[in-house]
Amino acid sequence: MTPDNRLTRCAWCSSDPVYMAYHDTEWGVPSHDPRHLFEMLLLEGFQAGLSWITVLKKRPRYRQVMFGFDPERLAGMSDGYIQELMQDPGIIRNRLKLNAARQNAQAWLRQSDPVALIWSFVDGQPKINHYARMQDVPTITPEAQTMSRTLKKAGFNFVGPTICQSYLQAIGCLMDHTTDCHRHAALARPSGNK
Repeated sequence: MTPDNRLTRCAWCSSDPVYMAYHDTEWGVPSHDPRHLFEMLLLEGFQAGLSWITVLKKRPRYRQVMFGFDPERLAGMSDGYIQELMQDPGIIRNRLKLNAARQNAQAWLRQSDPVALIWSFVDGQPKINHYARMQDVPTITPEAQTMSRTLKKAGFNFVGPTICQSYLQAIGCLMDHTTDCHRHAALARPSGNK
């Protein structure tokens, strides 16, 4: 389905159809799916220092080479496989980020309930915000700072406060669609899962 260009979206969303589809269907929607939550955590780490559209366009290839973001398989990635990935132009070839994917998979698997852990930073419920403009949306919140500290202590990497902020927004823990955005009204409702 092609996104409707006439709809008002958050200012960060470009006119790229991949970006619009992500904005309209995924960003800010509360997720409790462990695989999706894990995938997004890794993708946010891969994005560090780059644009999100770069990651979104490489996402299908990441899903292929990272075993559909299966944490058990990623936790067992060999150094040799990471070296192979360093030759793959379809992904972001950064050894630190690839090593972090393995490390984060191992840390994820050590959690008794990683979904509950992620949602604990907003007390289990989406925090619905009503910002009028993107410049009003904080780049780091107390929730992201607490999450960053907690995840680092648990052995995760590439989980600084800025990455955690983006992650919490992406998975719907923080609903930060601006009030002029066509998605705000639906996601601001208590049952706003669509």
